[in-house]
Amino acid sequence: QVQLVESGGGLVQAGGSLRLSCAASGRTFTFRSYAMGWFRQAPGKEREFVAAISWSGGSTYYADSVKGRFTISRVNAKNTVYLQMYSLKPEDTAVYYCAAGLRFTAAAGRPNEYDYWGQGTQVTVSS
Repeated sequence: QVQLVESGGGLVQAGGSLRLSCAASGRTFTFRSYAMGWFRQAPGKEREFVAAISWSGGSTYYADSVKGRFTISRVNAKNTVYLQMYSLKPEDTAVYYCAAGLRFTAAAGRPNEYDYWGQGTQVTVSS
């Protein structure tokens, strides 16, 4: 059984920052073998891609809406992926999910590229 557990969400004012964490575990789960992604879903909207990172952390992709404001990183020794968010805007308000998938391609922004998902953490940005 693979578990992805997000943390670090909360309420922040516009212009503020938050760091999300996603801790992965599982008896047969080898974290360094999985590319990791962050997605978000706002009320009434579809789940959208935020950022993805390759197995070693050497390559990353970002949605245009967060480029320059968000940074994805990972520490394989800790089985953890992070999403550092700066200059937050009210439109960043959503439930943020981390996901794990075996492939890291130009299609990393597609939810169906990922095999495992966390339960999500709420991020609320007030204006």
